[in-house]
Amino acid sequence: MGGRASPGPLPLFLIVLLHVLALVSCRVAGAAGTVDGSEEWGYVEVRPGAHMFWWLYRSPQRVDEPSAPWPTVLWLQGGPGASGVGIGNFEEIGPLNTDLRPRSSTWLQMADLLFVDNPVGTGYSFVEDEKALVKTDEQAGADLTFLLKELFNRNPQLQRSPLYIVAESYGGKYAVSLALSAINAIQSGQLKLQLGGVALGDSWISPEDFVFSWGPLLRDVSRLDISGLEKANRVAEQIKEQIKTGQFGQATDSWSLLEDVILAGSNFVDFYNFLLDSDMDPVSETAAELSRSIVVKKYSTYLASKAAAASGGGLGSLMDGPIREKLKIIPKNVSWGGQSDAVFNALSNDFMKPRIAEVDELLSRGVNVTVYNGQLDVICATKGTEAWLQKLKWEGLNNFNTVNRTPIYCRGDGGTKGFTKSYRNLRFYWILGAGHFVPVDQPCVALKMLREITRSPAAAA
Repeated sequence: MGGRASPGPLPLFLIVLLHVLALVSCRVAGAAGTVDGSEEWGYVEVRPGAHMFWWLYRSPQRVDEPSAPWPTVLWLQGGPGASGVGIGNFEEIGPLNTDLRPRSSTWLQMADLLFVDNPVGTGYSFVEDEKALVKTDEQAGADLTFLLKELFNRNPQLQRSPLYIVAESYGGKYAVSLALSAINAIQSGQLKLQLGGVALGDSWISPEDFVFSWGPLLRDVSRLDISGLEKANRVAEQIKEQIKTGQFGQATDSWSLLEDVILAGSNFVDFYNFLLDSDMDPVSETAAELSRSIVVKKYSTYLASKAAAASGGGLGSLMDGPIREKLKIIPKNVSWGGQSDAVFNALSNDFMKPRIAEVDELLSRGVNVTVYNGQLDVICATKGTEAWLQKLKWEGLNNFNTVNRTPIYCRGDGGTKGFTKSYRNLRFYWILGAGHFVPVDQPCVALKMLREITRSPAAAA
């Protein structure tokens, strides 16, 4: 087991408890964790030869609200093949940033955080044979459901904590597949879990609607001219036809071609923020670091002395250096990767498939669904998100459309930071001044949104 030694003798009951936790964790998932219980991590063999890595942080503020149902957020990264344990954790919402300094905007202020490297083959997760890589979103959802069974079914504390599946980018497709799989497992008694809801952040739910949004959006903000718009729309029409005829692999190839057309016509616009050029994306350093709060102090103790070793080397050096040393259980033959090409390629025939029907089913089954989008995003532009929302068959859509939006403010600075509205179990957030990575660009708004999602019931009809 990794972690810090206690400064003095521990009470007998605590010693017993820690040993029990250690034995259970190691038996279930090969886990390690800090002595004070603030962190746990480990592997779950979700299928023979397929090993998924997870990392759970417990919020110190949980004890400040003992009577409230303290939530757990499961963060799902996109890609497909991007590491949640690395990117989501250290670059977006975890307790420390890539310099191993406390993040004042960590989501631990509102919830416990569970990061996974999903699907297997991503980040620290690995497969013994590439044949075990997932080929569909449903397979990814099934693997995640197995992981949740292993973590929740033997842990009463987690069972009391409502789980919110929060996804970014392609992670949204995993999220809706997981949520449906989890609901079925819960109802059949196989999974002991309270599902609080699903939040889809700048999520790749309908590829067709997004590729048709790129040209008009970039024309409106002067990154494309009329000629560039026409070229983009011609490729988008080709993609639409390929999706319609079930040629999803070919549609993925055309998607790549469309990106090249957009880059050429826009002089390399950043797909994550149309105010920037490519390679200028602000992930990892733009979130404000205002103070060392109680939420983050306890997580920085071990890693603070390791910061110098990681400086200048990027996230990869951090993950294969100090973090690997801290975790101790990563196999020697597994190198952390921020984006797995093997995982992306394995999912290439599923990449362009829509998941609107899954969102519809979640809404019809009463699951709280939140959709949020950064104003400056291109890859999953708000224009595309609004388009696929209008394709929902959910009976509440017409009423949702007529609800007035409410402006969002943060920290009393007087500026409008976004808009939101909700009807029954559907919420939508328009977040101004944010690109693809909302928690980085607008950390205050993201925390406010998370509080509303996890503490307030969905709007009544």
